[in-house]
Amino acid sequence: MSNEASYLFYQSRNPRPFLDRGEGIYLFDENGKRYIDGSSGAMVSNIGHSNPRVLAKIKAQMDRATFGYRLHFRTHPSEDLAAKTVSLMPAGLDRVFFVSGGSEAVESAVKLARQYALTQGQPQRYKVISRFPSYHGCTFGALDLTGYDPLREPFAPMLAGMPKVPAPATYLDRDNLTEEARGLKYAELLRDQIVQEGPENVLAFVMEPVGGASTGALVAPDSYYGRVREICDEFGVLLIYDEVMTGAGRTGKFLAAEHWGITPDIVAMSKGFGAGYAPLGAIVAGKRLVEPVLDAGGFQHGFTYAGNPLACAAGLAVLEEMEEQGLVENAARMGKVLMAELESLMERYPFIGDVRGKGLLTAFEFVSDRNTMAPLPVGLDAHTRLVELAYARGLIIYSRRTRGGTSGDHFLVAPPLIITEPQIRDMMAILRDAIEAFAQEAGLPVLEVA
Repeated sequence: MSNEASYLFYQSRNPRPFLDRGEGIYLFDENGKRYIDGSSGAMVSNIGHSNPRVLAKIKAQMDRATFGYRLHFRTHPSEDLAAKTVSLMPAGLDRVFFVSGGSEAVESAVKLARQYALTQGQPQRYKVISRFPSYHGCTFGALDLTGYDPLREPFAPMLAGMPKVPAPATYLDRDNLTEEARGLKYAELLRDQIVQEGPENVLAFVMEPVGGASTGALVAPDSYYGRVREICDEFGVLLIYDEVMTGAGRTGKFLAAEHWGITPDIVAMSKGFGAGYAPLGAIVAGKRLVEPVLDAGGFQHGFTYAGNPLACAAGLAVLEEMEEQGLVENAARMGKVLMAELESLMERYPFIGDVRGKGLLTAFEFVSDRNTMAPLPVGLDAHTRLVELAYARGLIIYSRRTRGGTSGDHFLVAPPLIITEPQIRDMMAILRDAIEAFAQEAGLPVLEVA
C-alpha cells in the first residue's frame, strides 16, 4: 500500500502506489490499476517497458560478467556500443565516453571542452553560456548551466554564475518579425553575449535543440540553428548539444541535430539511450578534441560505472531494438498524429495557449489569455493539478513551470516510441477527460466544438 512507512525521501511527500510491472507503454500498480506511460517516465523509456529481447541480452551479459573496471579491462559491450553509437552520429563525431546519467553527461562534456582549451594554450577560456530557461542537470556544474530558478536559487551562492541568454521562446513574442527573423534575433543575442563576456573567455555554448523540462518541447525557428553554429565558429566557441532528452530517436531523428543538419562539437546523451533498462549516458565528440586531451596526459575525469559492461550491453540491445522495430521512423509518424490531436484541444480549451514539439517530444501550455500569453494565476497550481487528475485516471504526463520555474504551466506528452495510433487515441481520451475536470475545477472557459 502507498501509505506504508517509508525511509526514502525524494522531492516531495507526494504518495504513489507500488509499481508491480511494466508492459509496453503500460505500467501496473500492485492493485492491478493500469497507467499509460504518457511521458516515458521522465522521457526515458523510449522502447517501452519489459522488452523481452532486451532483457534476454542483459541476462546473457549478467551470466558472463556484471562489472569490469575500464582501467583493468576492455569489454566487448562497451566497444560494441561505442561503435554502434558512432555509426549513428554525424560525420566527425567518432569518440565516445560513457556515463550513467544526463547530469554526468553534461558535466563530462564541459570538462572535455575545458581540457581541450588548455591543450590549445587558451587557459582563459572557462565561461560556458547557456539559455534561460533551460535544464541541463542537478549536479553543481550542470546546475550552473540550468536556467530554472527553484532548482538553482538555493545553491546560487555556491555556483560560479555562468552567463545566460534568452531561450528562443518566439511563441511569446509580440512583434512584426517573421519566424525566420525571430530565430536570427535570438541567435544574435548569443553573439552579443560572447562579445560582452570577451570572446577569449568563452569556452562553449550549451543548448537543448528541442527544449526539455524547463521549456516544454520548445523548438526554435529553423534559422536559429545554423546561425548559432556560425557564431560559435566565428569565435572558436565549442557548441555542445544537450541531447539527453532528445537523443536516441525521441524527435523522429536519432539526434535532434539532424533536423537542421547541424554537427555539434560535443553531444551529450542519456535517458532514451539506455531507455530505462540500465543507468547509461554518453558524450560523443571528434578526435579533433579528444586526441589532444589524451596526448596531454589523459582526460582528467571519470566515474566508477563509466562503460561498465552490463549497462553497455543494455544500451546496445536498446539501439538494436530501435533499429529492428524502426522506432525512430515510428516516432516521426506518430509524432504527427499526436501533434494533430494536441492541436485539436485548442478548439475547445481557450486556456491552451501553445502546442509544440518534434516527433514524440511534445507539450502544451496553459495561459490565461492567448492574445497576451499571460500565464494562469500561480495559485491554481495548474502544472501539478492536471498531472494529478490525469494520474487518477490512469495517464502519466510530466509538467513544470514554464517561465523560469516561477509561473506558467506546461505539460510534456512524450510516450514510448513504440506507441500506435489507437494507443494515442486512448491516451488523448484520458487527457481530455482530465483537462475537462481541471477546467471545471478552476472555473476556466470551455467552448462547444461542432
